[in-house]
Formats: sequence, C-alpha cells, structure tokens
Amino acid sequence: MNTLAMVPGPAGNCLVAWASTTVDSERAAQTLAQAGVKARLAACAQVEKIHSHYWWDGQLQQGDEWRITWKTTPQRLQALQRELLPLHPYALPQWLWGESQASAAYAAWVGAEVSAPLQA
Repeated sequence: MNTLAMVPGPAGNCLVAWASTTVDSERAAQTLAQAGVKARLAACAQVEKIHSHYWWDGQLQQGDEWRITWKTTPQRLQALQRELLPLHPYALPQWLWGESQASAAYAAWVGAEVSAPLQA
C-alpha cells in the first residue's frame, strides 16, 4: 500500500461525497448506477443485493432490494440528486448522502472523474 496516498491534502483533509438509494430490481439498480456515472456526476457506483425490513402502508414488509452507492465530490452531490431522482422507480425514494474522509489519491481520482468531459 502506498502510504503517501494516506497523507491529507493542504487543507488538512480530503473529502469524498457519497449518495445511496435502494430499488426493487437489479435492472433498476444497474440503470441508476450507470446514469450517474455516465453523466460524470459520480466517479463510480456500487450495486449490492440486500434484504430489507420496513413499514409501508401500515404493514410490516420485507423483500430483496438492491443498494446503489455513488462516490462523487461535495460540489457535484446536488446535481447527482437532480439527475437521478426523476429516474427512481419508488414513490418515496430513500436518498441518503454524506461526506467521508478519503486518501488524497482517491479524492483526487474522484474529482478528476467528475470533472472529465462527457463521452459520446
């Protein structure tokens, strides 16, 4: 492991923003994941299958869902949300986000990917 990649930048820390949601099909998850990355609003997206338990319409529900997590910059987070929420299949989508400290090298990679020009 490159220990230099763990050294914070001049500001004292390096931040990467993340956003996460869930959907009820792998196809919907892949579509949303791809949309955020293709639009250069996220450097990457991860899709994972989960099993959820929740209340909906006054009833306890459970079922398989797929979680998508995008990595972006704090500056691009709102644009990512504006792009993806209209594509979301749920009436009330879970949309969680935050910022995490990251290595300088990873934060630089995320920043470069969301700043790169769109590809045709």
